[in-house]
Amino acid sequence: MATMSSSLFLVLAVLTTGLYAGFMLTFLIAVMPGIAALPDERFTAAMRRFNEKVPGPAFLVLFLGVIAFPAAVALGGDGGSDRVLAVVALVCAVAGHLITIAGNIPLNKALAESEGGDDSAARAAFEAPWNRLHRVRTLLSLAAFALLAAVGAEF
Repeated sequence: MATMSSSLFLVLAVLTTGLYAGFMLTFLIAVMPGIAALPDERFTAAMRRFNEKVPGPAFLVLFLGVIAFPAAVALGGDGGSDRVLAVVALVCAVAGHLITIAGNIPLNKALAESEGGDDSAARAAFEAPWNRLHRVRTLLSLAAFALLAAVGAEF
């Protein structure tokens, strides 16, 4: 039987991973396709502004929550299949964060440092690699959400 704290951590895990996955999916299916048709100087300016605004407090709560809450679910509970699903969800979330830290953030920094330079070259170095990495981390965040939702369905 689930304890009140394990139920709370599961709700928080599902909520944060769902919001995070939705944010990532919105960028994948709406934001990036929406700005893809912009000329280079407008595309790079838009991405630089996004990259300045995204790591704000609300985003950081989600970014940390998608690790902390699934970890609490994986460490708590009754074991069995719910623990396995929570661990796999946590692995997906950590893998997505590693992609962000090792891939997307360096690309964001390089784009920021290119401001005032050749926007065509900056975009060429940024857009395709950033989108490839973003697709993978979006899939990982969606998988983490689905796995945690499956744990919730077992309650």
